Amino acid sequence: PVAPAWQEEFEARFRARAGQIDKQPGFVSMHVMRPADDDSPYVVLTTWRDKEAFEAWVGSPDFRQAHSNPLPPEAYTGEGRLERHEIVVSARAE
Repeated sequence: PVAPAWQEEFEARFRARAGQIDKQPGFVSMHVMRPADDDSPYVVLTTWRDKEAFEAWVGSPDFRQAHSNPLPPEAYTGEGRLERHEIVVSARAE
Protein backbone atom coordinates (compact mmCIF):
# COMPACT_ATOMS: atom_id res chain seq x y z
CA PRO A 1 0.00 0.00 0.00
CA VAL A 2 1.66 3.18 -1.28
CA ALA A 3 0.75 6.59 0.16
CA PRO A 4 -0.89 8.82 -2.50
CA ALA A 5 1.92 11.40 -2.34
CA TRP A 6 4.46 8.69 -3.20
CA GLN A 7 2.65 6.87 -6.02
CA GLU A 8 4.39 8.80 -8.81
CA GLU A 9 7.84 8.06 -7.33
CA PHE A 10 6.93 4.41 -6.77
CA GLU A 11 5.95 4.00 -10.42
CA ALA A 12 8.96 6.00 -11.66
CA ARG A 13 11.33 3.62 -9.89
CA PHE A 14 9.84 0.66 -11.73
CA ARG A 15 9.97 2.51 -15.05
CA ALA A 16 13.64 3.35 -14.45
CA ARG A 17 14.45 -0.33 -13.85
CA ALA A 18 12.37 -1.60 -16.78
CA GLY A 19 14.52 -3.82 -18.90
CA GLN A 20 16.68 -5.06 -16.03
CA ILE A 21 14.60 -7.92 -14.68
CA ASP A 22 13.96 -9.31 -18.15
CA LYS A 23 17.68 -10.10 -18.42
CA GLN A 24 17.33 -12.68 -15.65
CA PRO A 25 17.34 -16.36 -16.66
CA GLY A 26 13.85 -17.82 -16.38
CA PHE A 27 12.04 -14.48 -16.28
CA VAL A 28 8.72 -14.54 -18.19
CA SER A 29 6.87 -11.29 -17.43
CA MET A 30 6.26 -8.44 -15.00
CA HIS A 31 3.20 -6.26 -14.45
CA VAL A 32 3.10 -3.30 -12.05
CA MET A 33 -0.58 -2.70 -11.36
CA ARG A 34 -1.88 0.57 -9.92
CA PRO A 35 -4.87 0.19 -7.57
CA ALA A 36 -8.21 1.28 -9.02
CA ASP A 37 -9.51 2.34 -5.61
CA ASP A 38 -8.15 3.74 -2.34
CA ASP A 39 -8.55 0.47 -0.45
CA SER A 40 -6.29 -1.66 -2.65
CA PRO A 41 -2.49 -1.88 -2.77
CA TYR A 42 -0.22 -1.81 -5.78
CA VAL A 43 0.51 -5.27 -7.13
CA VAL A 44 3.82 -6.17 -8.72
CA LEU A 45 3.23 -9.46 -10.50
CA THR A 46 6.21 -11.34 -11.88
CA THR A 47 6.04 -14.66 -13.68
CA TRP A 48 8.98 -17.05 -13.81
CA ARG A 49 9.74 -20.26 -15.70
CA ASP A 50 9.99 -22.10 -12.39
CA LYS A 51 10.60 -21.67 -8.67
CA GLU A 52 14.35 -22.16 -9.09
CA ALA A 53 14.58 -19.24 -11.56
CA PHE A 54 12.69 -16.98 -9.13
CA GLU A 55 14.90 -17.98 -6.21
CA ALA A 56 18.05 -17.43 -8.30
CA TRP A 57 16.85 -13.90 -9.10
CA VAL A 58 16.13 -13.16 -5.42
CA GLY A 59 19.70 -14.20 -4.63
CA SER A 60 21.23 -12.22 -7.50
CA PRO A 61 23.28 -9.02 -7.41
CA ASP A 62 20.61 -7.39 -9.62
CA PHE A 63 17.94 -8.07 -7.00
CA ARG A 64 20.13 -6.58 -4.28
CA GLN A 65 20.80 -3.51 -6.43
CA ALA A 66 17.11 -3.06 -7.25
CA HIS A 67 16.19 -3.14 -3.56
CA SER A 68 19.18 -1.23 -2.15
CA ASN A 69 17.54 2.21 -2.02
CA PRO A 70 13.95 1.72 -0.82
CA LEU A 71 11.41 4.48 -0.43
CA PRO A 72 11.18 5.84 3.14
CA PRO A 73 8.67 4.30 5.58
CA GLU A 74 6.28 7.24 5.19
CA ALA A 75 5.83 6.27 1.52
CA TYR A 76 3.70 3.34 2.62
CA THR A 77 0.36 3.19 4.37
CA GLY A 78 0.82 -0.38 5.57
CA GLU A 79 2.99 -3.45 5.35
CA GLY A 80 3.89 -4.93 1.99
CA ARG A 81 4.23 -8.65 1.60
CA LEU A 82 5.48 -11.24 -0.79
CA GLU A 83 2.93 -13.76 -2.01
CA ARG A 84 3.88 -16.79 -4.10
CA HIS A 85 1.36 -18.75 -6.09
CA GLU A 86 1.31 -21.68 -8.48
CA ILE A 87 -0.98 -21.73 -11.51
CA VAL A 88 -3.66 -24.39 -11.31
CA VAL A 89 -5.93 -23.11 -14.09
CA SER A 90 -4.96 -20.81 -16.95
CA ALA A 91 -6.90 -19.41 -19.90
CA ARG A 92 -5.99 -17.18 -22.84
CA ALA A 93 -7.99 -15.62 -25.63
CA GLU A 94 -7.47 -17.32 -28.97
